[in-house]
Amino acid sequence: MVREQLEARGISDPAVLGAMLAVPRHLFVQEALRSQAYEDTPLPIGYGQTISQPYIVALMTQLLEVQRGMRVLEIGTGSGYQAAVLATLGCTVFTVERMRELYQNTSGLLRQMGLRGIHMQRRDGTLGMPEAAPFDRIIVTAGGPEVPRPLVEQLDEGGIMLIPVGAKPRTQRLVRVRKEQGRVSSDDLGPVVFVDLVGDHGW
Repeated sequence: MVREQLEARGISDPAVLGAMLAVPRHLFVQEALRSQAYEDTPLPIGYGQTISQPYIVALMTQLLEVQRGMRVLEIGTGSGYQAAVLATLGCTVFTVERMRELYQNTSGLLRQMGLRGIHMQRRDGTLGMPEAAPFDRIIVTAGGPEVPRPLVEQLDEGGIMLIPVGAKPRTQRLVRVRKEQGRVSSDDLGPVVFVDLVGDHGW
C-alpha cells in the first residue's frame, strides 16, 4: 500500500509514510471487508459513512504539515483511522463524531488499541470544539457548502485547515485555509468526493 499507492503518487513526507505503515488499517474496517482494507479504494463502514482510500488519508495528512506536539481538531471521526494516523505522528487529536453508533464503535476501538492523545466527543462537528480551541490544525473529512465560521475562529494563528467544500453534496473541491497575521486565505487543491458534512453550518 505505502509503496504502490502512496510513494508512487507523490506522498514523500517520511513521517506520514511511516505513520501509514504503522497503523493497521484492517482494524478500522468491517470484518467482512478486511481482505480489501489495503486496496486503493474507500470502503463502507456502515451508517452511510466510509473510510477514505489510503491515498486521500496520506495526501490530506501531508497537506496539513503537522509536527509532533500540535493540537489537531478532526471533524468526522468515522472509523477513527485518520485520528490514529495523526496520533501516531505525535499530535494531540480532538475529534468529533455526530453519529451515536459510530461514536460508540470507534471510541471503543481506539481505547482497545491504546492510542494516546485522542480526545473524542459526540456533537455537531460544524461547531467545532470551542472549549479546547485554538487548534494548530483542523481537518474536516466530510463536505459542506461552505467553510464553517466557527472552525475558522478556532484555528490558531499560523494554522492550517483542510476541508472539502462544494455547492452540491458529494461533489467538492479540497480547500486549504490558512490564518496568518489575523488574515484568512484559502486555495483550491482540486476535486474530491466526501460524504456530507451535516450540522448547523453544513447540509
